[in-house]
Amino acid sequence: MEKMKYGVHDRPPFWQNLAFAMQQVLAIVAATILVPLIADPSGTYLSQSAALIGAGVGTIIYLCLTQFKSPVFLGSSFAYIAPLSTAITFGYLGVFLGSIFAGLTYVVIAIIIHFVGTNWINRLMPPIIIGPVVALIGFDLAASAVSNVMNTSGGMENYNLISIAIGLITFFVVVLVSVKAKGGIKMFPFIIGIVAGYALACIITLIGIWANVPYMQIVDFSVYEKVTHFENWLPNLIIVGMFKEGAAHISSFSDVFTVFIAFVPIALVSFAEHIADHKNLGSIIGKDLTKDPGLTRTLLGDGLGSVAGAAFGGVPTTTYGESIGCVALSKNASTRTILTTSVICIIISFFYPIIVFISSIPSCVIGGVSIALYGFISVSGLRMFKEIDLNDSRNLFVVASIFITGIGGMFLNFGSIKISNIACALVVGILTNVLLTPRNKKQQGQNDISQSRELLESEDTIEPKSKRKKQAEPENKE
Repeated sequence: MEKMKYGVHDRPPFWQNLAFAMQQVLAIVAATILVPLIADPSGTYLSQSAALIGAGVGTIIYLCLTQFKSPVFLGSSFAYIAPLSTAITFGYLGVFLGSIFAGLTYVVIAIIIHFVGTNWINRLMPPIIIGPVVALIGFDLAASAVSNVMNTSGGMENYNLISIAIGLITFFVVVLVSVKAKGGIKMFPFIIGIVAGYALACIITLIGIWANVPYMQIVDFSVYEKVTHFENWLPNLIIVGMFKEGAAHISSFSDVFTVFIAFVPIALVSFAEHIADHKNLGSIIGKDLTKDPGLTRTLLGDGLGSVAGAAFGGVPTTTYGESIGCVALSKNASTRTILTTSVICIIISFFYPIIVFISSIPSCVIGGVSIALYGFISVSGLRMFKEIDLNDSRNLFVVASIFITGIGGMFLNFGSIKISNIACALVVGILTNVLLTPRNKKQQGQNDISQSRELLESEDTIEPKSKRKKQAEPENKE
C-alpha cells in the first residue's frame, strides 16, 4: 500500500480537485454510457445521458450513506445487461422495478449483516479468497483493455497496428507521468495520457483523410453529426417516462415476477464482487472499509444509490474498478473528488456535445490507459498474498481453483440468468477452502499453541518497558 497524497477526508485545492474529478470522469464515462447502449440499442427506454445522471445521483447517495468514508464512483453495471434487456419489454415501469429489486436485495443483506455481524463473511471470504478474486477481476478486464488497444472489440477484421502503437504510446505517457514527472503534474497521469493519445490519433486520422488511407483513420469524426440531432439533448429520464406510460406493458403479477427473477439472482452474485471491490479499495487507501464505515453502510449506499440512480437512468449501478484504479494511480482518495465527479456527470449529461466528444475518443486510447487501471486492480489483489502462506498446499489449491476457473472463463447459465466467471471462481474457491479447512484445524491449533509459547518465552527474557519505567522512577526521585 502506497501512501496517498490526499486522504479520504482531505480537501484538495479547488483546481486540483477539479482536475482529479475530470480524470475520474474520463475513467468511468465510457463504460457508464455503454451499458444502456448495449441493453437498449434503440434508445427507447435507456439513454446515455440519463445513465450519467443516474450514476451521479447514485454515487452521491452512496457517499452520504457511507459518511464520505469510501472514495469510489458507482457507474452502470454490466452484470445487469441481460436483465435490462428483459425489463425493457415491460416498459419504463419494468426497468424501474428491476432496479428496485436489485437495490433492495442489497438492503436486505445489509439488514442481515447489521444484526448478525460480519464475522461469517470474514470466515467465508478470508484473504486467501479475496486476494485472488481481486487479482482475477483485473485479469478478467485485461482482455477488454487489449482488444481495445488492437481495435478488435467489434471483430478481428478491424485489427490495426496503428491503433496498437497509439494505445501503447498512451500507456507509456501514463507511466512516464506517474513515475518520472515532477510536481503536481504527477498526480494526473490518466488525463494527460488521454489527451496525448487523442491528439496523436487525431493527427494520424487527419493525415489518413488527406491521403485517402482508411487504415489510418482512427478517430470517427462522423459522430459529431449527432450534435445536430436535438432530440438527443434532453436525457430520457425513467421517472418521467414511467409516469407518462404508466403500467401499459405490465398486465399481471407474473410479469412483475419475471422481472424479479431476472434481477435478484444477479444482485446476489454482485454482492460478492461488492465485498471484493471494497477490500481492494481498502488495501489501496490503507483502511478496512468493511469495518469503517462497515459493510452495512456500503451495501445500503450501493443498494439505495442504485435505486435512486435508476429512477433517473434506469440502470443499476455498482462500484467501478476503473474508479478504484484511478484512486491508486493518482494517489488521491478524497471523497470530495468523488462528489465533484458525480456533480460533473450530472451537469455534462445536459450538454450533449460533451458526451459526443467523449464518445469520439478512440478505443485504442481508452485501452492504453486501461492497461494501467486494470493492472493496478490485479496488483492490489496480489499484494494481499503477503498474508497467504503459499507453502501450505491447502492455500495453493484454493488459489489455483480461483485463478483457473476464473481465467478459464467458467460460467453457469440457468435460462436467462447467467452466473459470471468471477462469481463462479469465487464460489469454487470458497467451496475448496471449506472442504480443506477441517483437515488443518488441529494442525492450526498446534501452530497457535507453538506461537503462543514462543511469545511467552520472549516475554520472560525481555523485561516490559512499563516495569522498567516504574523501577527507574524511584532512582530519579532520590
